[in-house]
Amino acid sequence: MRELPFLVPNEYDGIGLKSFLRSYCGISSRLMIRLKREPMGITRNGLHAIVTETLKAGDTVRVRMPEDHKLHEPLSLPLAIIYEDSDLLVVNKPANMPMYPTPGHDRDSLANVAAAYFSSKGERLAFRPVYRLDKDTTGLVLLAKNPYCAARLAAKIEKEYIAVCEGTLCGKGMISAPIGLKEGHKIQREVAVGGDRAVVLWKELEGGKGYTLVALRLKTGRTHQIRVHMAHIGHPLAGDDMYGGSLQLIQRQALHCMSIHFIHPVAKKEFDLSCGLPEDMQTLLLTCGMKKYTKTS
Repeated sequence: MRELPFLVPNEYDGIGLKSFLRSYCGISSRLMIRLKREPMGITRNGLHAIVTETLKAGDTVRVRMPEDHKLHEPLSLPLAIIYEDSDLLVVNKPANMPMYPTPGHDRDSLANVAAAYFSSKGERLAFRPVYRLDKDTTGLVLLAKNPYCAARLAAKIEKEYIAVCEGTLCGKGMISAPIGLKEGHKIQREVAVGGDRAVVLWKELEGGKGYTLVALRLKTGRTHQIRVHMAHIGHPLAGDDMYGGSLQLIQRQALHCMSIHFIHPVAKKEFDLSCGLPEDMQTLLLTCGMKKYTKTS
């Protein structure tokens, strides 16, 4: 069971434990409630503590993460692990794998595969993706192993996507257009007045035979954002037939989460992780007369 230690600094001398946990440690009110119910969930200098206590500089406060009970059915499949420690797991998700069980993919989602991996290590951990990728979008997914890290990392991950879009794009640009659910649809989105604010930055990397390789960074995180925005400006992703892309050269949207940047919520160190383009996208580039793509910076 994961325990996280926090040393009380001089500037927090005389502060209440609850305020210290909320302001300095970043413990959410929801997690605080769970910790108070956990035996030895919160300790001070090795002794059980209540949140009304007053702290002294140099005290060691420890929080014991509650045990996870809501676990997905495990399914043992290969899992491409990019990075792992006591708090985080970063994997390279393949195409045709949803994040959670869905009709047609009741047991072979990333949640099921992660459950099997954790179980093989003797760990009972819930599935906590810090962000989601579409079923056919490949690339890096960051999983938090405890609720503290999940909350601390939420909306704080910088991601770079690589995509192949139809048509010729030159230079770089920004797309700022609100996105909402398309009328009469449960999944498909569109640019719509009154939708949620959505902004994406794009940069051309290479082009050939009517296709363009682009790098994209999200300033907001809306469902299908890159796919909707690129289709909105007349350059749908290759293979994205939901938003007007052709299936002629690739059978799924040519979109890959290649790199992520974040500050580790426990170690406080900066991390830059990346993974290469999958084979179907590399083949698409060669078919279009472009070079295989490897991230250089």
